[in-house]
Amino acid sequence: MSTFSTDLVVLGGGPAGYSTAIRAAQLGRTVTVIEEDLVGGTCLHRGCIPTKGLLHAAEVVDSTREAARFGVNSTFDGIDNTKLHAFKDGIVGRLHKGLEELVAHWGITVIHGRGRLTGPTTAVVDGVEITGSTVVVATGSAPRVPTGLTLGDRIITSDQALTLPMVPTTAIVLGGGVIGVEFASLWASLGSKVTVIEALPRLVAGEDSAVSAQLERAFRRRRIIAKTGVSIASVDADGTGVVVIDDAGTHHVADVLLVATGRAPRTADLGLEDVGILLDDGFVLTDARLRTAVPTIYAIGDIVRGPQLAHRGFQHGVFVAEEIAGHAPQPVEDANVPRITYCRPEIASVGLTEAAAREQFGDEITTASHDLVGNSRSQILKSAGSVKIIVGPKGDVLGVHMIGERVSELIGEAQILCSLGVAAADAARYIHAHPTQSEALGEALLAAVGKPLHGH
Repeated sequence: MSTFSTDLVVLGGGPAGYSTAIRAAQLGRTVTVIEEDLVGGTCLHRGCIPTKGLLHAAEVVDSTREAARFGVNSTFDGIDNTKLHAFKDGIVGRLHKGLEELVAHWGITVIHGRGRLTGPTTAVVDGVEITGSTVVVATGSAPRVPTGLTLGDRIITSDQALTLPMVPTTAIVLGGGVIGVEFASLWASLGSKVTVIEALPRLVAGEDSAVSAQLERAFRRRRIIAKTGVSIASVDADGTGVVVIDDAGTHHVADVLLVATGRAPRTADLGLEDVGILLDDGFVLTDARLRTAVPTIYAIGDIVRGPQLAHRGFQHGVFVAEEIAGHAPQPVEDANVPRITYCRPEIASVGLTEAAAREQFGDEITTASHDLVGNSRSQILKSAGSVKIIVGPKGDVLGVHMIGERVSELIGEAQILCSLGVAAADAARYIHAHPTQSEALGEALLAAVGKPLHGH
């Protein structure tokens, strides 16, 4: 077995892993990344980027169909699936090439293969042993498939959904979380008849209940059927389609069943427990500084329980690289990681929901909302939705919850308000350009301090 040494060994080349590698290299460390597939991980190749590329194409379809509302005469003649996938794959390819060039620029060594830990400072891949003073495990996640379901041509996960040769005429989506509602929205825009089955009482159950209610209304207007509080009793698939029977005895028939029941950490068969790392339901247990039970090994990204989001992984990576370098950075707080769902309408939120805030502070919190019907830019975009603010007992902003067209672009300011604990009264004085949707956030802040201008 050949061996070589490096300062830092990173197991996994997704957002968490490659951000660790780049920041560590910037700080003067030699870094080796072990990646089983392609640098960029699920987010770049089978998740965030290709999905959002398709969702943008779906937005173009909706705009074409609805053009007459704006006095524009146009017709929608259908989908060219080859060109649709070429558009999506082109985005991924260009970003991947840029990332590879960036990794090479910083002198990072990439070894392709499945790595396995053999000690507190060593990993083995394809007969090569790599030793570093520190190891970072960032192996990401994979679609979680419920026991009893077998994947195939008709029962698929988001991985397969991104490469379907044609848009399904009918589709059942099992799971009403972020992935489920994004694909439901995508397929509905592209012409599918979609049914979402969710065991919890509402769609996007992790969001504020007011947001869930508005999304469900929007989906009804788009003729997306949402069956909440319902579980599946049986699934039968053959060469022509799939039949799902729910626990109420209702039969649902479709071309495909998309399993969107969350993502599981990829920690099996990596030697983690053999070297002393502790796991809980597959997630690696760490302290607040992302150190595992083994002092020389850190764990970051989706394998650490919390929001499984690429931008959390980026921050984990930068944090750990700076921690190893002795810079004593501030830990990443999961409570203030922004959350975005790119369905139509978009959902963007950060901080505590009203329910979570009331559980913590009782009746000491206050809430205020601004309906997008009162926002000029939203009227131009023909967008419905709202911005909701949660204010704590000290007057600070605890949470911001938004639904509507393009609200994802407003989350940066909302995160700053929550992360810095800005007082709503101070934030309400900020000037928001007119006409922009950011004014809706400003209006919600004004309402929170009893000074509503374009609302009541």
